[in-house]
Amino acid sequence: MQCYTELTPPTAVTHSLSLPFVSATSNNLIVAKTSLLQIFSTKTISIEVEGPAAKDAAKRGIAYDPTINDEDGLADSFLGEDSAMRVDRTKQTKLILVAEYTLSGTITSLVRIKTLSSKSGGEALLVGFRDAKLSLVEWDPQRPGISTISIHYYEQDDLQGNPWAPSLKDCVNYLSADPGSRCAALKFGARNLAILPFRQDEEDANMDDWDEEMDGPPPGDKTVFKTMNGDSKKEETPYGSSFVLRLPALDPNLTHPIHLAFLYEYREPTFGIICSATSPASSLLNERKDNLTYMVFTLDLHQRASTTILSVSGLPYDLFEVVPLPAPVGGALLVGYNELIHIDQSGKANGVGVNMFAKQSTSFALVDQSDLQMRLEGCKVGQLSIQNGEMIIILQTGELAILSFHVDGRSVSGLSVRRVSSEAGGSLIPGCVSSISSLGQNSFFIGSERADSIVLGWTRKSNQLSRRKSRLDLANEDDVLDDDEDEEDIDEDADDDLYGDGPSVTQASNGASQPDPSNTKAGDYIFSMHDSLVNIGPITDVTLGSSNVYADEMEKSNFEGVTSELELAAAVGRDKAGAVAIVHRNIEPKVIGKFEFPEARGIWTMSAKRPTEKGLEASKEKSATSGDYGADAQYDRLMIVSKALPDGNEISDVYALTSANFEALTGTEFEPAAGPTIEAGTLGNGMRVIQVLKSEVRSYDGDLGLAQILPMYDEDTGAEPKIVSASFADPYLLLFRDDSSIFVAQCDDNNELEEIEREDDALLATKWLTGCLYDDTTGAFAPVQSDKGYKAKESVMMFLLSAGGALHIYALPNLSKVVYVAEGLCFVPPVLSADYAARRSAARETLTEILVADLGDEISTSPYLILRPSNDDLTIYEPFRMNSSSTSNTLSSTLHFLKIHNSHLAQNPDVAAEEIVDEAQNTMNEPMRAVANLGSYSAVFLPGGSPNFILKSSKSTPKVINLQGVGVRGMSSFHTEGCERGFIYADVNGIARVAQLPPDTNFAELGVSLQKMTLHEDVHAIAYHPPMQCYVVGTSSPAEFELPKDIDYHREWAQEDIVFKPTMEKGFLKLINPINWTVIQTIELDPSEVVMCVKTLNLEVSETTNERRQLVTVGTAITKGEDLATRGRIYVFDIVNVIPEPDRPETNKKLKEIAREDIPRGAVTAVSEIGTQGFMLVAQGQKCMVRGLKEDNSLLPVAFMDMNCYVTTMKELPGTGLCVFGDIIKGIWFAGYTEEPYKMILFGKSSKNMEIVVADLLPDGKELHIVAADSNCNLHVLQYDPEHPKSLHGQILLHRTTFALGGHLPTTMTLLPRTKAPSLLPPSPDAMDIAADATIPEHEILITSTTGSISLLSPLSESQYRRLSTLASHLTNTLYHACGLNPRAYRVDRDAPDGMVGSRTVVDGSMLMRWGELGSQRKSEVAGRVGVDVEEVREDLVALMGGLGYL
Repeated sequence: MQCYTELTPPTAVTHSLSLPFVSATSNNLIVAKTSLLQIFSTKTISIEVEGPAAKDAAKRGIAYDPTINDEDGLADSFLGEDSAMRVDRTKQTKLILVAEYTLSGTITSLVRIKTLSSKSGGEALLVGFRDAKLSLVEWDPQRPGISTISIHYYEQDDLQGNPWAPSLKDCVNYLSADPGSRCAALKFGARNLAILPFRQDEEDANMDDWDEEMDGPPPGDKTVFKTMNGDSKKEETPYGSSFVLRLPALDPNLTHPIHLAFLYEYREPTFGIICSATSPASSLLNERKDNLTYMVFTLDLHQRASTTILSVSGLPYDLFEVVPLPAPVGGALLVGYNELIHIDQSGKANGVGVNMFAKQSTSFALVDQSDLQMRLEGCKVGQLSIQNGEMIIILQTGELAILSFHVDGRSVSGLSVRRVSSEAGGSLIPGCVSSISSLGQNSFFIGSERADSIVLGWTRKSNQLSRRKSRLDLANEDDVLDDDEDEEDIDEDADDDLYGDGPSVTQASNGASQPDPSNTKAGDYIFSMHDSLVNIGPITDVTLGSSNVYADEMEKSNFEGVTSELELAAAVGRDKAGAVAIVHRNIEPKVIGKFEFPEARGIWTMSAKRPTEKGLEASKEKSATSGDYGADAQYDRLMIVSKALPDGNEISDVYALTSANFEALTGTEFEPAAGPTIEAGTLGNGMRVIQVLKSEVRSYDGDLGLAQILPMYDEDTGAEPKIVSASFADPYLLLFRDDSSIFVAQCDDNNELEEIEREDDALLATKWLTGCLYDDTTGAFAPVQSDKGYKAKESVMMFLLSAGGALHIYALPNLSKVVYVAEGLCFVPPVLSADYAARRSAARETLTEILVADLGDEISTSPYLILRPSNDDLTIYEPFRMNSSSTSNTLSSTLHFLKIHNSHLAQNPDVAAEEIVDEAQNTMNEPMRAVANLGSYSAVFLPGGSPNFILKSSKSTPKVINLQGVGVRGMSSFHTEGCERGFIYADVNGIARVAQLPPDTNFAELGVSLQKMTLHEDVHAIAYHPPMQCYVVGTSSPAEFELPKDIDYHREWAQEDIVFKPTMEKGFLKLINPINWTVIQTIELDPSEVVMCVKTLNLEVSETTNERRQLVTVGTAITKGEDLATRGRIYVFDIVNVIPEPDRPETNKKLKEIAREDIPRGAVTAVSEIGTQGFMLVAQGQKCMVRGLKEDNSLLPVAFMDMNCYVTTMKELPGTGLCVFGDIIKGIWFAGYTEEPYKMILFGKSSKNMEIVVADLLPDGKELHIVAADSNCNLHVLQYDPEHPKSLHGQILLHRTTFALGGHLPTTMTLLPRTKAPSLLPPSPDAMDIAADATIPEHEILITSTTGSISLLSPLSESQYRRLSTLASHLTNTLYHACGLNPRAYRVDRDAPDGMVGSRTVVDGSMLMRWGELGSQRKSEVAGRVGVDVEEVREDLVALMGGLGYL
């Protein structure tokens, strides 16, 4: 059987919501990506932008004063229409990931619910899932994460109604919540409405419209009710019992409900709904014009009854959404394809038509704004300004428009829409969006399934009067704003929190609430992009290309050994966001310099300061300005290298760094013969270079003049312990010695090292394995947490790992008492605390190193505790503080560590032969290295046989990503003019490289190396041409569709003259050179011709010589509307060398057309190689033909087979003639092709009709499986087995199993060869027999989906399948599942007929990947139940993950 594993998470954002979730005052954004739930907080940072005014001043040589233009905290430095646009400091809203959860369900809705009490004080989140499930979750600060309050099911059969009603999955299920959180409504099935009431404070419910400014302070105190509630011992649930309403029972008009939403400003829960008694249809406009009705119902939750309070009929047929509006506008906005209609609380309607078809489709009275030429299909509407109720409209094309209401008192007298110009940011969004959520502070989040999701900020030009403030006022307001920023989460009114304008903003735009002329002009809002979430969905097509493409020989030699064999190139995105994404499993560094350096073992670079002149005082040098910042800002100057010479001696050398190179430094007091360096670094703010040798510590000044030698000599015993490892944190130095003792030294004001007395007896008596120092600048480990910062000198914490596996923390310089002890660190539990205790018999993890370091990027960094066991499978802990009133507020009671999910397993080390001989290497380990700034990341590097980086961005969790290449001996950061923020490392092959992280590459968000090249067009297909090393891409862009003027039987078409024309896709073929990822040739196809498939095929080009050549074959479709037949075309191109354009050497290749064939009936939907003679198989309409390329460049058909309705996919098992066809209605056909004579034979077909979107053949030993995906996101595994009695001699394909993928619709399947990972298990006597039994099958299938996730379907041997399926079953029972969902039920297709679900299911790899979440005690228990030990489980998981060694 097989195992399904997700390699990368989904990236397409389907839903988003902002609410205070983590605490009562926080501003959180919840993002749903189909089955991934992410919780973000927001952070406002200030960015300097060099405006035109500053540049202009610089040109004229004037000292420009930026404060001239400093505004009151808003990022809108506009002093009216005439003044130059100058933005000098601008504020940007950035997202920071708090937590993420992979759910066993497909999210369809997110709403916020304010419950009476919650664990965090924030609001609760109600998540709706596709199968009519609701899950109510809240944030639990005790174990930071979401906690499920309740789960509600409405998927029972008795609610489905009559037998012919559509099934649950065919209906749109969505959730809407009352703004007062009194209830939520789930519309599911065809016409069912489930109401889930929530308990609210009775007084609270009636005080909704209480206005403190108008009505004075509210009577009574709300807390009394809660205390009484708490005293009564009965724990009440936050929700009441739910009930289901049949919509037609409320009103006969509700037989066709279209959309509903709860409205603002009602005392009882009230919703508005668009509905119709008859089904609306554009084709029946003459019969059924204006047949929609908007009704408002108010709910009585106690009586479970409803009352109609409003009904407006005769509305246009094309309305599709109700958008509730808060005060000051109120009522609801109804959105249609051609118009917008506002209906207030009294039923008064105002509307505006935004294109010429509004008049034709409705008789409803609308203001005519048809010159806007807007299409509102798929648009999203969000609140822009709460003062004047203006709304933002994001069209399907990504263009922005603003909707204004003309308000007279409390009634709306009209609507007007205006587009946002490109100069004001109107074209920042490349395509259709899926959600809008306000983030406060003039910004909102825009989620997209087709492009990167972005945080869009806006500022507005205001009239000059409200901006003319004195410099003093500005200064005061700046101070206020800075305080707010320090507290990051500003406590705001709930509406302000939702819609955006924090306190400082409200003051600034007071003028905006009166309709003043400058605010209603078009272009008064300026939009800018603040942040983005990367998205590679939908993935339309993938191909594998060679990574080894270089501009010149120099680049080739530099990159040799650090690039993978292949790269995965994917056509991703839609509309203007169409792009080519390049994916690698590992980090491929950008090599700046490469050197032979076989003797290098350890490398340390540093930016030491030169000694100061005698006239300058040392204390001045240690002032804040020239302190850490000064040392950090200057480039690295020195490099110390520990070497192992061929004769067995070990020495250390010092080098001076140049821009991308290094030179030996002589004439200093540095002594190479002193022995190998254990560790090196700087202390005293960069004034002292410290070299730790085996037997002593040497201190040098910045010019390497010897300042001090600190010997390791124990005066009491006379012993001279050797130093094993060391750790630096200014001004302290921590040493570990071979007698398991530690030595702590401090650098005093004169930069002299002196030992700190170890007063604590336990510190002397305990045997210490390893540890580190950490400079706790954020206060995460502060002994007592307080709002005020604490002195930097007390911020260095010492973390020690004892031989017994306990973690001890000391706050330097105080060594007299330990501030924190966690005895259970060696059991790596999910949550580590001081009082965690495991059973005595519990298995322990063998830890070899611990490191506390900051991980993050420029926007946010936070400390993590990283544990390195003997097999290099890292465990990462995040510290958190838990303040409870019952215990004292000390570090040992409040500090806990939460284990971060990390599924990365170290690839088994390739140990070089000479290293085994090298005894010194065995005693000296290669410690993990924290790098403060590596290409703007704060990262940690793990050297050894499986070298990797731990990287984290503000929008991701920490990810462990391998470094491409062989094992690494030593590594250090490398920051010089020629290699800024890079690194230098020496590998086991004796080569040293100076490198940087590759530019414009995303690592942390997906856990793989990802580069995107945007083409600004819809990308349909991609193929790689190996001989010429370039990519061919089929794209399209919308073009206006003209009716043919020359058709006799439609002479009236020639007279048509409309401005607002429909659009059709127009295809292009582009040639891309991967040297610099530029388009070097574009071939324009005919109007309405779209590329369906592009493949590189190995075709026979000559019948006489039988010469073969790799040629690019393109299949297209020409569609001109539903009344004209679709035609197709096949093109065959070769890629030839040409003379390049001047200054563009990459343009030396060109597509040359060899053959073209018109297909009169049907599109060419798929092409493939077939057989062994160099022929091609073409799916053309309802036929499938084998064609050969003749000498005269025509494509001769030699065999054919009639197909069913529409072939969506066609694959051949290379070289065998066995092929599989997928049909959009009829399911799977399996056929064969013979060459003597030329003939296509149908072998078997699937027993049931299935809507197949993609399929492939998967050989597994002697068995042949067919893997197919249908349009309901199910994966079917079928088998061709003519000897099985149920297969009727092979005519019926055996349906082995069905595996549900949730909401991830597969788009491509690619059969790939599988690489084997080397084993870590020791060889046993019968190892040969075991190896023969457990041979890993040679192929696996790479699956991509519309949501941007990339997965792998791997065949398993019988023994592996039994082990892993048992393991997955135990993990399902053992682990916590977010939102209370059931992983087993999620993987079963509920609507599958009985005969389709096999007895043996596909193993769910996402469960297996959570193996690392268990502590060592639970791991050994679960492995014992599976019947193997922990090492064997790890072996199976490594074999599963390591199959794509060439990517």
